[in-house]
Amino acid sequence: MKNICFSSLVTVFQERITPEEGYLVGYAGILYAYDLRVPVPDMLSIISHKHKHYKTTEWRVFTPRYRPDDTLIGHLTFALKYEGIELCLLKKLFEKLDAAELARLIVEEPTGQYRRKIWFLYEWLMDARLNLPDMTAGNYIDLVDTSIQYGSTSSVEKSKRQRIRNNLPGAREFCPMIRKTDLLDQYIALGLSKEIKDMIGGIHPDVMARTAAFLLLKDSKASYAIEGERPPQNRAQRWGRAIGQAGQRPIAKAELIRLQQIVIANPRFTKMGFRQQEGFIGEHDRRYGTPIPDHISARWKDLELLIDGLIETGQKLEVEHDFDAVLAAAMIAFGFVFIHPFVDGNGRIHRYLIHHVLLRKEYVAKEMIFPVSAIILERLDEYRKILEEFSMPRLNLIDWKLDESNNVEVLNETIDLYRYFDATKQAEFLYSCVQQTIEQTIPDEVDYLEKYDRLKDYLDNYFEMPDKTVALLIRFLEQGRGKLSERAKSKEFGALTPDEVTRIEEKYSEIFEAE
Repeated sequence: MKNICFSSLVTVFQERITPEEGYLVGYAGILYAYDLRVPVPDMLSIISHKHKHYKTTEWRVFTPRYRPDDTLIGHLTFALKYEGIELCLLKKLFEKLDAAELARLIVEEPTGQYRRKIWFLYEWLMDARLNLPDMTAGNYIDLVDTSIQYGSTSSVEKSKRQRIRNNLPGAREFCPMIRKTDLLDQYIALGLSKEIKDMIGGIHPDVMARTAAFLLLKDSKASYAIEGERPPQNRAQRWGRAIGQAGQRPIAKAELIRLQQIVIANPRFTKMGFRQQEGFIGEHDRRYGTPIPDHISARWKDLELLIDGLIETGQKLEVEHDFDAVLAAAMIAFGFVFIHPFVDGNGRIHRYLIHHVLLRKEYVAKEMIFPVSAIILERLDEYRKILEEFSMPRLNLIDWKLDESNNVEVLNETIDLYRYFDATKQAEFLYSCVQQTIEQTIPDEVDYLEKYDRLKDYLDNYFEMPDKTVALLIRFLEQGRGKLSERAKSKEFGALTPDEVTRIEEKYSEIFEAE
């Protein structure tokens, strides 16, 4: 360990251009020194020659006084102090280290907080004990620095051995992490949960019920459209009813299978239940049938551990009242779709889980389902990019070959790629969708229904039209931008006089086109 060089002077590292020449430090130095095959953290650090401390979208730049000893402990300490906890990277590092040598380094300063954290993380990630005696004195310290990353607040386990409070937000088998960013802090400070509850409280119950019903069906159709499908009305309504039940049952393996059975109307050509084969998302070469993957799913033999871990983490986050609901939904829902446990139906169940977690954590009132899929459909390119942020860096880390059925056969251990990942970008995207829903989508739909009711009341009072005729008339007016077509005036609404048509068009304009 002593002869390894960490602080290489670089201008480019891992295909990233540094904002200025600097020495690799922290996780970047460890990646360089040990040539680890892991997804590169979203943010890396360098020590510059200048006395200016700043950050860009990919780099933290520190001044020379922050430069640590050029040793493993020096760079690990820097990483934990300034960059947070990168579980996947640490796991791969620990797999390369000699346990006895690491124990010797820790025992040099066993009460130091960062050596205690390294000690705890080694034993937690490796599920193995270092040859070190338990601590008998010293204050307890939090494992996760909550000024850098979001951690647990109430479901905190104390480890007497290292005198550590384990405030990781997840379980050993599934623990995504989310970095604190200015954007996420701004979203959380908006108090969107209270805003939507206050909004619902001020809307007539009938209008709210109709809004919820419309958005539920719209969301169901959008969830299929995202997958490139156009289901018949009854199938969309069936999935809409399932979404309407989100949050009522705890997530369990049987519940996930039940949801898949609702999603897949015709199971004759789909192997139902958890995969017993490898999987990928992408295309096959037209000539040879070779897979061209955009995403490679978790190995099917790892699914039991991963899904058990996801369920355990979901249950933990549900009772963490101070852990933000949207962050929890991002961790669980995106974690599920990255694992991709089914042959088909993963995307729709992934979006269902967003509803589920928000409702279980009482972020929204039970009578309102967020039309998350409808928002995602509007922002499909952005959504795909967020999925690729996870998938693309992992493609180069997964060794595979073609099997006899033109599927991928994964050759190396990949489980840690799916249980330990940074969900910050996914959380920021989901929060932006939630904000759009609360500040635009729901108010727009409520406003439309209130205007619809005003015009309907007018038509009822002056023309005594049946509800179906009113609906048809308003639809024609919308299509004609407030004017009835000559065809409609001569056919469906031939009973109206020209003067009556003018009055109706003027009333429509007064209600729907007024600022």
